[in-house]
Amino acid sequence: MMKKCEAFIIGGSAGSLDVLLKVLPLISVKIRFPIVIVIHRKHGADSLLPELLSSKTELSVKEVEEKEPLTAGTIYIAPSDYHLLIEQDRTFSLDYSEKINYSRPAIDATFQTAAEVYKDKLACLLLSGSNSDGVNGLSSVKLWGGVALIQDPSTAQVAYMPAQAQANVKIDAVLSIEAIAEFINLLP
Repeated sequence: MMKKCEAFIIGGSAGSLDVLLKVLPLISVKIRFPIVIVIHRKHGADSLLPELLSSKTELSVKEVEEKEPLTAGTIYIAPSDYHLLIEQDRTFSLDYSEKINYSRPAIDATFQTAAEVYKDKLACLLLSGSNSDGVNGLSSVKLWGGVALIQDPSTAQVAYMPAQAQANVKIDAVLSIEAIAEFINLLP
């Protein structure tokens, strides 16, 4: 499907944490790219999210810091109340501009900026959620030659987000929860 994956980004909202808790233990420690997770969360809430996710994987898990470079084999979590952008030099940028789709961090902002940087070496996955955040971002991923993935809406706690992507974007794969880690582990 792709020659080489240089970044894998997961976006989700309501119902996506449960998916991550099932998928992270199954991801190989030998992956050769960073994984970035953007989940809608309230400011100040979920401050234990990095620790919770870290307890489910042998990979390094950390909340993103401004200007931090993306490093292979690390799982990064978007901080609450900031849009997470990927810069051309492959570092993170935190942005406090207006909410997008009622959300900050917005999945669209991360998917779109990553698509411009990684082009055909990017894969993005949209999980369970109750609004259409991530749909425009997946369109950008496709426009730049990347791989657009969604959680199978029939397995999503809240199917609206992946279903909207499926209806509006040419999706490369619709993945069951069990198939997500397998897909990630098989990326070149």
